[in-house]
Amino acid sequence: MVAHVTSCTLDGIDAVLVDVECEISPGLPGYHVVGLAAPSVKEGATRIRSALQTLGLDLPLKKVTVNLAPADLRKPGAALDLPIAIAVMLAHGARAEVTADLLILGELGLDGSVRSVHGVLAATMLAKARGLRGVIVPDACTEEALVVEDVEVYGVSHLRQISAAFEGHRTLLPAMSRGTPPRTASPVDMSEVRGQAFARRAIEIAVAGGHNLMLAGPPGTGKTMLARRIPTVLPPLTREEALETTKVYSAVGLADGLVAERPFRAPHHTISTAALLGGGTIPRPGEISLAHHGVLFLDEMPEFARNAIESLRQPLEERSVTISRVNGTLRLPASFLMVAAANPCPCGWLHSRVRECTCSSGSLDRYRTRMSGPLLDRIDLQVHVQPVPLATLREEAPGESSAQMRARVIAARERQQVRLAAFGLRCNAEMNGAVLRATCRLDASAEDELFALVRRGTYTARSIDRLIKCARTIADLDGTDAISVDGLAEAAAFRNIDPTADVLSAAA
Repeated sequence: MVAHVTSCTLDGIDAVLVDVECEISPGLPGYHVVGLAAPSVKEGATRIRSALQTLGLDLPLKKVTVNLAPADLRKPGAALDLPIAIAVMLAHGARAEVTADLLILGELGLDGSVRSVHGVLAATMLAKARGLRGVIVPDACTEEALVVEDVEVYGVSHLRQISAAFEGHRTLLPAMSRGTPPRTASPVDMSEVRGQAFARRAIEIAVAGGHNLMLAGPPGTGKTMLARRIPTVLPPLTREEALETTKVYSAVGLADGLVAERPFRAPHHTISTAALLGGGTIPRPGEISLAHHGVLFLDEMPEFARNAIESLRQPLEERSVTISRVNGTLRLPASFLMVAAANPCPCGWLHSRVRECTCSSGSLDRYRTRMSGPLLDRIDLQVHVQPVPLATLREEAPGESSAQMRARVIAARERQQVRLAAFGLRCNAEMNGAVLRATCRLDASAEDELFALVRRGTYTARSIDRLIKCARTIADLDGTDAISVDGLAEAAAFRNIDPTADVLSAAA
């Protein structure tokens, strides 16, 4: 008799169906796993044997063969422990109707406990797409699975629960959600920022349209402070965006129910290219995918390894990252708002009017080349953050709050969603050339202003498109349908930093 159990394995962030087959046949006692199983799956024999012994069972003294289909797909991890153990029990005569039409996933401990695994959300979404009635997952992962609607979710904490259901002593009961945890207020707010009106305006435009932003200036001017308050201005996640984000976090074991807040990722400048983009022997999402639908903050961007930050070019354009390996190609989502902070020179004080710069001309030249022109060309808004006067710093009156800025951002996003719904886009930064031409027409005066701006500055075809996108976002914030001359001029002001104040503006 061959027993069948439905399970899955992760391929990037997506679940792929795996049919677990088990046959117990006469012959020399042995346990064999075939079907391109990774060593972690084969080692499961020890865990499965020990877990079954806690129930008074054991692997039969016969030839036990487990096949994992499809056989050409490599299957890593320990999540197949539970389905293999159940397949062995079914092949030994257990009631198959108990687990029929259920996708099963879980790692076993030596004592029979069922431990949490990665990718439960993707597995549950796969079960729904394949028409299965539900899933059996570790009890610790049920909140993740309950995010998917119209699917029965059964949480188990010990193999004994499955055994008791096979013997008819109890039935598996559907899991119940613990409810959405109350949203906690952010400990930071834009009202804490004194001065920096130009930088605050740039942040509002960047968040409203999803545009990339660079904050450049000497140390202590508030670049990091401003960046870390950007999440308080972001609009709330839609359910579709929350599911996409949770799927990424589930694949790396960081999800506990639906991700309700937009991610904010701030990797250290020593991060490797693989950790930033994703990859590894078994490819997994990197920081840019963990920032999907949120913010990726690169503090002291010139200090990052050049090949790491230059590798961001393609994801910034395509809003996804492609990882190629010998065994195949993986495409991961990476639609994020990039916020970068940088000093004007290695010591940080060039043209600061605060201290004298001590950098040599050679060190300045090397610093300038750490970020290429093509990379800077993909940053829509480039702002020089000036030191704030002491009198402004000591003002008691708070600045404009995050809630006030967020209200304008949400209104602007709603205008964009109505306009871009036919193209399947969410914000202005996602527009390609065709959508830009269809939705961002300029009148005669605006066309004249654009030509005048291009004659005065150094613009590439890409930066011209990004200039128009920013002007479109400014119009959305102002609640107008047409892109104005003033809107184009303001957008251009955010791309033309005074070169005497910031040496990183050479590619603007």
